[in-house]
Amino acid sequence: ASCVQYRLVVRDASTLQILQLYTCLDQIQHIEWSSDSLFILCAMYRRGIVQVWSLEQPDWHCKIDEGSAGLVASCWSPDGRHILNTTEFHLRITVWSLCTKSVSYIKYPKACQQGIAFTKDGRYMAVAERRDCKDFVSIFVCSDWQLLRHFDTETQDLFGIEWAPNGCVLAAWDTCLEYKILLYSLDGRLLSTYRAYEWSLGIKSIAWSPSSQFLAIGSYDEKVRILNHVTWKKIAEFEHPATIANSKTIVYKEVEKSPSVETERLSFPPTRTLASSRFSTQSKYDISQMPVSLQYIKPATDRANPKMGIGMLAFSPDNCFLATKNDNIPNAVWIWDIQKLKLFVVLEQMCAIQSFQWDPRQPRLALCTGNSKVYLWSPAGCVSVQVPVEGDFQIVSLSWHSSGDSMALLSKDNFCLCYLEREEV
Repeated sequence: ASCVQYRLVVRDASTLQILQLYTCLDQIQHIEWSSDSLFILCAMYRRGIVQVWSLEQPDWHCKIDEGSAGLVASCWSPDGRHILNTTEFHLRITVWSLCTKSVSYIKYPKACQQGIAFTKDGRYMAVAERRDCKDFVSIFVCSDWQLLRHFDTETQDLFGIEWAPNGCVLAAWDTCLEYKILLYSLDGRLLSTYRAYEWSLGIKSIAWSPSSQFLAIGSYDEKVRILNHVTWKKIAEFEHPATIANSKTIVYKEVEKSPSVETERLSFPPTRTLASSRFSTQSKYDISQMPVSLQYIKPATDRANPKMGIGMLAFSPDNCFLATKNDNIPNAVWIWDIQKLKLFVVLEQMCAIQSFQWDPRQPRLALCTGNSKVYLWSPAGCVSVQVPVEGDFQIVSLSWHSSGDSMALLSKDNFCLCYLEREEV
């Protein structure tokens, strides 16, 4: 699905044929599929309205108007039949049921980066709350929205919460001004508290491994720390230096290559596709000789949100690799071997990394750098692919299909689908 101002366009993912065209009341600011792909939510925050469309019954429609309370966020519950709307100033979360048309209210939600978290099986929801100048977490049962547990957290200013994939442990971390991460059980017991250091900027990003055995914490000191699920103690610390000297690490460096054009294809005037391919810079990967010096940027520490520390990290679906990005070295992606707890590969790009994401089915990483190329890495090697489109197509983010057979590449104004052929076994 994609939106063009107030129009919602639903296409077939394999053919790009338009299946449905819906017209909303105002410019769409957020769209989200229900978990079973039968409904799609369109939020118009400026108007305080959410419209829901049905793929099975195009004539059926639903409009939710928050009125004077306003709207700042909207999302689906895991069952795909309830919508959670957060009102302006985070006064409350309203839970709307599409089945019974009933409404439930959750008071005092906290305005933080990640204030709502669902378990992977969809049974429980945790909500970060702020009341009487203290942080709390409430855990609800998603089947009937009854409160299961309510407890205060030992945080100065709770910044985010996230469940482990197995739904047994909830991680809650403090603002970047204080390095503190707390781990709670489903019944609200504090299992462990981890602090790496004090009196300096702290946690910037976290990621659970798919097996729930490891918790990776990226921080402003340019390091990733791995905690284990048995003792919640640190078992590894990954540094991101500007110089790589270990001969066992492979560094792939992106370099320019001039496109080869056969003489029989040359014509005057050149065709549009030939002209665009002639003048677009193509690239390939070379393996660098050790030691390798990466481009390091010294951040402006006197400004808010300095570009420093581990801003992105993600585990591969098979639990074998961890990809990280150090914002001080914006052109590099670091890939760590989790079985050996060592650096495995570094990809050094010509431009700054905009986004990366693992294939949901296998250890294959896709990344983009704001140009018209998509880059793929797997343990077999890496490749640079030019997107065959006319004009300026700068990829700023990408998203894998759940099958791993295709991915959506998004620029500021356009998108295209990239299809990957499966290898015959």
